[in-house]
Amino acid sequence: MLDLRPVGYVIGLLVVILGAMMVFPFLADLIEGRGAWPVFLESGIITMLGGALLALSCGSGNHEGLSIQQTFLLTTLVWVALPIFGALPLMLGATDLSFTDAFFEAMSGLTTTGSTVISGLDELPKGLLLWRGILQWLGGIGIIVVAMVFLPELRVGGMQIFKSESFDTFGKILPRAQAIAKQIALIYLGLTAICMLVYIALGMGGFDALVHAMTTMSTGGFSNYDASFGAFSGAAEYAASIFMICAALPFVRYVQLVNGKATPLFHDSQIRVFLGTILVLVLVTSGVLVTVFPHHPEQAVREALFNITSIISGTGYASVDYMEWGSFLIMVFFFIGLIGGCAGSTACSIKIFRYQLLFASIRVQIQRIRSPNGIFVPRFDGRPVGPDVLSSVISFFMFFIVTMGIVAWALALTGLDFITAISGAATAVANVGPGLGDIIGPAGNFSSLNDAAKWILSSAMLIGRLELMAVFAILTIRFWRA
Repeated sequence: MLDLRPVGYVIGLLVVILGAMMVFPFLADLIEGRGAWPVFLESGIITMLGGALLALSCGSGNHEGLSIQQTFLLTTLVWVALPIFGALPLMLGATDLSFTDAFFEAMSGLTTTGSTVISGLDELPKGLLLWRGILQWLGGIGIIVVAMVFLPELRVGGMQIFKSESFDTFGKILPRAQAIAKQIALIYLGLTAICMLVYIALGMGGFDALVHAMTTMSTGGFSNYDASFGAFSGAAEYAASIFMICAALPFVRYVQLVNGKATPLFHDSQIRVFLGTILVLVLVTSGVLVTVFPHHPEQAVREALFNITSIISGTGYASVDYMEWGSFLIMVFFFIGLIGGCAGSTACSIKIFRYQLLFASIRVQIQRIRSPNGIFVPRFDGRPVGPDVLSSVISFFMFFIVTMGIVAWALALTGLDFITAISGAATAVANVGPGLGDIIGPAGNFSSLNDAAKWILSSAMLIGRLELMAVFAILTIRFWRA
């Protein structure tokens, strides 16, 4: 029989940590003096008690090794449990959200999606704004650890190709995850601190710089303002673009860099293709803005760089309403949201490496057609790629398209129009944030959607953040019979 105690123990500990993090918005509200601090005191006590009781009740299990079933369950259930407790301050605070809205916001935060149901952000107590930033910051570091430790072991969507780089962990997955998390946490914290200092140097207030640094490095996109990053302009947009790109690069390369190995960072084909893709998209977009719309060249480059980087990395900030840029660029923004950053980063969506593997497979197939007797092997980063990896990648693409279609169909059944349904499905499964149209576009939010649509989107965010297979696997009968 499947032993759930190790899973419950780890989830309990993580819930306790989440509750402990509520001390920071508690202090922020206490200092601001608006009387909102009891919300985080109550929520923190409930969260830490709930997590501690779960951990204690499961403390007798084996915490050194996890079976593949336990690993799948842990990976998925953590992202279900944490939003439930993370939603408490949002229900009890000044937002006074329903459980549906609060869970949606917390899920959007922890999956670093960035979709929001809250209006009037400019007037919220600082504690709640900080809590939204903390949720995304924790979600960012969490997904890096999942991508480096768990997904390669679970062979999800071709991630096994990074197993040797992400360390050999199976059978000792919890101790190894702890060791990796310590290294990643220091690097992640350092980059966040640098980002915050740069924002302050460019004129942001200390509190805005802190929250936006957290949501930039997590590629989450929550802002303190309804206007999103449109509340700032100029140099801050360039700085945000640089840090969003840094967050979308493989963190294993930063670990290697810190340990004195700089070469892999500059020779990683993922990084080169990712940066090249951004460069081409920025040139095309800024060219259209200059020739079709009355944009000054510098303004065109700045707005194109910021918004392209924001969407392709899955951050979801918006500095302008790009729905006014014409149908061509609207389609560009829709499709680049389905590209994503590098594997092992805080970025989301399909990821650059899967496109590289897909095109490598297509190229080999074309070569075989032209030379039937030739021997051609697809390669990634100079290494031959096995058929199991290609099969996983192709399956991932198919699952992604099918999942997006099912989610869009389900949203349409709730009464949403075609544009809102299809872009809502895409932005949720790809964890991008804003969709298209007047309702959920860069100038809108998700508050007007009905509860059924919000639960569908919340589920899609979870499925997309864990790269589909990790969630779908536990829904099969064979998984529970194994």
